[in-house]
Amino acid sequence: MKIFTICSKAFYGNIPPIKSVLEDAGHIVALSNCYDDPGTEARYLEMGESEHARWKAGMLRHSQDVISENDAVLVLNFDKNGQQNYIGGATFLEMYVACRMGKKIYLYNDIPSGMLTDEIKGFEPVIIRQNLELIN
Repeated sequence: MKIFTICSKAFYGNIPPIKSVLEDAGHIVALSNCYDDPGTEARYLEMGESEHARWKAGMLRHSQDVISENDAVLVLNFDKNGQQNYIGGATFLEMYVACRMGKKIYLYNDIPSGMLTDEIKGFEPVIIRQNLELIN
């Protein structure tokens, strides 16, 4: 299976062991946007609001292209700044795109509580609770 990892850049350090397990199981893994250069967004923020907005729009379009090329997305949702199983705005939008495309959506941890809980439930994700063997 071809799987696109999606998550907050704060979680990029968690990706390597997960990627390794998935690849050992025979999956092909596409890494989160800017994984190789997590400081990209900060540089665009320094360029100004309009440059950052243009870059962000391009990243959202790029995510749509990558999602279309994969069978599934794996949402890596860990705790962040006191929020349990955090899913940020861009990750939520990527989940929405995956849902619209009929792609499988796997959640590494439970659905977070918050104003988007019902919408995330509506994406019908498979919650694997850190058990990567459940991805098939």
